[in-house]
Amino acid sequence: MKRVCLFMTLICMMMVSFKPDGSDGKHEGHGYVDLGLSVKWATCNIGASKPEDYGNYYAWGETTTKSSYTESNSKTYGKKMGDIAGNSSYDAATANWGGDWRMPTEKEMRELIDKCTWTWTTQNGVKGYKVTSKTNGNSIFLPAAGLRDGSSLHYAGRFGYYWSSTPSDYYDVVYAYSLYFYSGGQRMGNDDRYYGQSVRLVVE
Repeated sequence: MKRVCLFMTLICMMMVSFKPDGSDGKHEGHGYVDLGLSVKWATCNIGASKPEDYGNYYAWGETTTKSSYTESNSKTYGKKMGDIAGNSSYDAATANWGGDWRMPTEKEMRELIDKCTWTWTTQNGVKGYKVTSKTNGNSIFLPAAGLRDGSSLHYAGRFGYYWSSTPSDYYDVVYAYSLYFYSGGQRMGNDDRYYGQSVRLVVE
């Protein structure tokens, strides 16, 4: 009888600790993973229901999607702005997921690059990077979702572009920092704000 009780207790403990989405916890109903960094990273992009889904595309400083991404319909192109993290008028993460969710800063994205091991892989048929913490071994998956320019989607399955909340130090009224990757590596770059890019959220 004692063995049966012990066995059932172990099963219950396993069920409690197992999370189908691979998250360490949830905030406002959305899962996050603790990579041992300064912030926790969401398990999927805005508009996605699982890690390998591409999700939605946003122009920098905009909180809704659109059918075409151009300079002329950009709300922030040509404007002098500071970091938009946590500002629900400009931060797609805060506006769409609520709570303390926000876009990562340029510094937090560099931390993700520097303090994790990046492995190009295919997850459930989708190409992208498994990003594994050098601190605790936990990981997230970033799909190579490409970007939107005009009404077209470009480079899906080959490249990933993820906005930070930080305007560029170079020509700061036009560009913003984004994480750029492909099978050969990853880096931070300056991209035109009107491009439609992915957003992977963070929470403290």
